Amino acid sequence: MAKVIRCPNCGTEVHIYHNPFPTVDVIIEEEGGVVLVKRKKDPRLWALPGGFCEYGESLEEAARREAREETGLEVELLEQFYSYSDPTRDPRQHNISTVFVARPKGGALRAGDDAEEVGIFTETSLPLPLAFDHERILRDYFRWKRTGQRPKPAKGPP
Repeated sequence: MAKVIRCPNCGTEVHIYHNPFPTVDVIIEEEGGVVLVKRKKDPRLWALPGGFCEYGESLEEAARREAREETGLEVELLEQFYSYSDPTRDPRQHNISTVFVARPKGGALRAGDDAEEVGIFTETSLPLPLAFDHERILRDYFRWKRTGQRPKPAKGPP
């Protein structure tokens, strides 16, 4: 839905849209676990590498860029896992995340960009709580790895 305001200089009507922001998260499979980063910014918790898609950038390009910036790894995207769109998944604003599964193909694992630390964790060693809805994402991922069952779309209101 657009809100209409007038330009204070010329009086032209300007439409302001309040839309969700597209983001990506990357599940990097490494040494029998997954790569997580400890965020430098609030919430200062462990999280999947990821972030906002920049204007003119595809989701795939954003996933590779975010993985490189936060972990030092060049990654090969294996597949798109699922999209998470719950408006409450990120308390800062409504973000829609497309999650990719990837594997490293170069670089050296190191904390970079917005990451304070980087580590590899298994399903039983996750550093809970995780930021945003990343615990749910990883529960879905580990279930998929065990059973082949992908997440299902959320049910609407009753």
